[in-house]
Parts: sequence; structure tokens; C-alpha cells
Amino acid sequence: MQFRKSRYSVGNPEQCVEVAFASDVVWVRDSKGPALKLLEFRPDAWAAFLGSSRSSV
Repeated sequence: MQFRKSRYSVGNPEQCVEVAFASDVVWVRDSKGPALKLLEFRPDAWAAFLGSSRSSV
């Protein structure tokens, strides 16, 4: 599984959230603790989260 950092994490790239995509799940982890537990989202839930966070900015 390959994780990507947000393109907005320019200030301190070691303190951000990383995301990996699979066909049926979206994995999220803290870049400071990659060995810690991963958060798991359904793709539709992740899309809803991104949509709500974009509209509140």
C-alpha cells in the first residue's frame, strides 16, 4: 500500500496526514507514527468528508 501526503503539507511535512487508496477502502495514517493504527474509511464516506471540509473553508 502506498501512502501519499497532502500537497498542503508544506510547512512541516513530517506532521501531516497520509492517505492510501484501495478499491474498497481508504486508509489514513499520521505521518509522525506510520506504524500506529490506521484509520479506515469507505470510499463514499471519505468523499463525503472531503466534500464537507472543502465547503467549510
